[in-house]
Amino acid sequence: MKQVDTKIKKMKETLLNYFPQINKIQIENFIKFSELFLEWNAKINLISRKDTENLFVHHILHSLSIARIFNFKSKTNIIDVGTGGGFPGIPLAIMFPDVNFELVDSIAKKILVVNDICKKLNIKNVKTINSRVEFLAPNYDIIVSRAVTGFTDFYNITKNLFREKEGFQQGIIYLKGGDIATELKDFKNIKIYLISDFFEEEYFETKKIIFFKK
Repeated sequence: MKQVDTKIKKMKETLLNYFPQINKIQIENFIKFSELFLEWNAKINLISRKDTENLFVHHILHSLSIARIFNFKSKTNIIDVGTGGGFPGIPLAIMFPDVNFELVDSIAKKILVVNDICKKLNIKNVKTINSRVEFLAPNYDIIVSRAVTGFTDFYNITKNLFREKEGFQQGIIYLKGGDIATELKDFKNIKIYLISDFFEEEYFETKKIIFFKK
């Protein structure tokens, strides 16, 4: 029990250190999210069992790195492609309660998990879709994902998802690690952010945020 309390305390301290603007309800939701996710992961293999000890840093905080760079306008439509167990969509939905999120995955049991977690956390700004992304209508301003494939392939399957709507920033925000120079060489309007510039944890040394501006 003491170890659990220590982990929760560390999570709270880290969240407030990086995001001093968040409120008590948001902090509690991040803690509850981690608990619910671990319960589900014991039943359905969403992330490696070896990685569950690192859930907060490797998955929740990694997802929230986007919130260190981007502050989405209210009513922005964001789609999380290949959300899996809800990353980065659920942490971002907690962080941005006035933004619309649709979390998409082709595997039905993963969407089942996301639905259950959002219901128990009373998250109102998330919808889910069990589908391949190629079948979706153009209804989004921002596309987010965590390295489901190479960036070129990802761009090709998502480039038609943007809606025609003035007044909203639009583009692809892609979380990726390692050497990405080759896969980005043919793209313009790309900006790369090093997560290690604003998160001190060792895990983020090679992690990047790719932003393709539409």
